[in-house]
Amino acid sequence: QIITRESGGGSVQTGGSATLSCVITGYTTRSIYAAWFRQLPGKEREALAGIYSGGGSPNYDDSVKGRFTISHDSAKNTLYLQMANLAPEDTGTYYCAADRTSKNGMSWQRAGRYSSWGQGIQVTVSS
Repeated sequence: QIITRESGGGSVQTGGSATLSCVITGYTTRSIYAAWFRQLPGKEREALAGIYSGGGSPNYDDSVKGRFTISHDSAKNTLYLQMANLAPEDTGTYYCAADRTSKNGMSWQRAGRYSSWGQGIQVTVSS
């Protein structure tokens, strides 16, 4: 099965930047679809960005488009989320998720699309 392991995060000041990493292994297909989600305090888990590991244009939620950048390095089996201009409202738990590329047209934004999830890493943005 697909295995994910997140790293990065921590405490960042308002306006600062951070990069999250997720090593994704254990899949036998040519490519997978991987995404970053987050759960803000008191809110449900939401999709931030997604990308095919084999290449292609990424998808972004409007809330982070222009500030966050998702990428995948096939040589390192690693998914990245570069975050810039962070604000206190970005504080929450961030998750890496992955599954096969085809899920019968299910939206990349649906949490139920993904069978593999990381444990979640905390990102705290202070004023």
